[in-house]
Formats: sequence, C-alpha cells, structure tokens
Amino acid sequence: MGNVTDRLSLLAIKAKIVEDPLHVLSSWDDSIHFCQWQGITCGHRHQRVTALDLQSRELVGSISPQLGNLSFLRELLLQNNSFGNEIPPEIGHLPRPQILQLSNNLIGGQIPVNISRCANLIYINFSHNGLVGEVPVELGSLSKLAIVNIEANNLRGSISPFANLSSLRDLFLENLSQNQLSGSLPMEVAKLINLGYLDVSKNLLSGEIPSTLGNCTSLETLRLGNNFFNGTIPSSLSFLRGLSELDLANNSLSGEIPVY
Repeated sequence: MGNVTDRLSLLAIKAKIVEDPLHVLSSWDDSIHFCQWQGITCGHRHQRVTALDLQSRELVGSISPQLGNLSFLRELLLQNNSFGNEIPPEIGHLPRPQILQLSNNLIGGQIPVNISRCANLIYINFSHNGLVGEVPVELGSLSKLAIVNIEANNLRGSISPFANLSSLRDLFLENLSQNQLSGSLPMEVAKLINLGYLDVSKNLLSGEIPSTLGNCTSLETLRLGNNFFNGTIPSSLSFLRGLSELDLANNSLSGEIPVY
C-alpha cells in the first residue's frame, strides 16, 4: 500500500510542475518503477522514497501538498528552481526528514508552524525566497537542528526561537533583501556551544551585545554589522579564540575590539 501512496504522491508533485525544459520528469510514468524515476532515491528494504532531488533543473511550478504523504522521505532538495506559491503545511506530516533545501526559488507565504513536528530535522535552507511573517517560535523545539539558513527573505520579528537550539552550528539570518528581524540578541545564545557561524547582519536588531556570547567558544565567524546594537563591545569576545571573522560595523557600539 505504501508503494502505491508514494507513486501517487510523486505523480501529484509532477502535476504541479508546469515547466520542465530539461525533461527531467519524462521518466515519471508507469513504464518503469518509480524508484527508477530521475531524482528519486528509494530505500532498499521497503522500496519507499527516501530522497527527492530535483535541484537546479529549471523547474517552474509549486510544491504539491501530496509531498506530505512521502512518509519515508529524509531529504528534500528543490533548490535553484522557480517553485512559487508557499511551503505546503502538509510538510509537517513527514516524520523522517533531515534535510529541507528550498533555497533560491520564488516561494512566498509563511514558514509553516508544523514544520516543528519534523523532529529529526538537521538542516533547513529556505534562503533567497519571498517568505513573510515571523519565524515560528515552535522551531525552537527542533533539538537536532544544526544548520539554519533563512537569509534574504521578507521575514520580521525575533530571532529568539533559535536561542535554545543547543545543536545549532550555523545560523544565517543576513538580510540580503527585506528581512527585518528585530529585538535583541538573546542572552540564551550562550547555550549554543556548538555554534560556529552566526550571521545576523543587515537587520533591525538592537540592544547590547550579550556578554554571554563569549561562551560560544566554537564561533569562527560572527557577523553583527549593520544593525542598531549599542553599548560597549563586551570584553568576553576575547574568549572566542577560534574567531577568524568579526563584523561589528555600522552599529552604535563603543569601546575597543577585544584581542583574541
């Protein structure tokens, strides 16, 4: 039964793609098993779809809600196409995904709250789209999340949902278009002991840089430039011995940059 569900779900995904200039989906028919269709990877044991890889195929269309029926899916790679509309909330029905790669498309709407149900997520990249609204606080429950890239969208609100993600290694929130993330850099950032890359530049963040940032001793890149941070540059940044890039430019900060 699961095989039938996967096949019908893939055909529904194909139906939402209106332009396929490279004929990537020409193999998606009943002449061969769907596990042999281009862009599809299946598990050997159950013959269920574990990866959907249609990246950089010049596809135009939208993402079918039927995606949510691919219950064995672990990797969704749709980056560098022209998918529009929104991220279907049915994506939250997927129990196994580890990678959601939707960057460089034309996707709008809000980040679905129920993505937080995808408890095994490690990597999210929704950058360079037209996402709006706030970052759902529920994302803070994704305890395995290591890499988040949502830069270059139209997002607003707080970055606090990420402050308790102890597995987080890389956080990309730079505003390359219209992101307007605001509020302060949470004190709880000190819990992110695995954080190696933090980029929140070109937003509307304000307040003082928390001294607890010095606890993030894995940081190699720290980019806080072009915001509204004020106060004194915390001396605790000197604890960041592995730091190779520090950007504090175009804020209202005082004091000396610590030697590290």
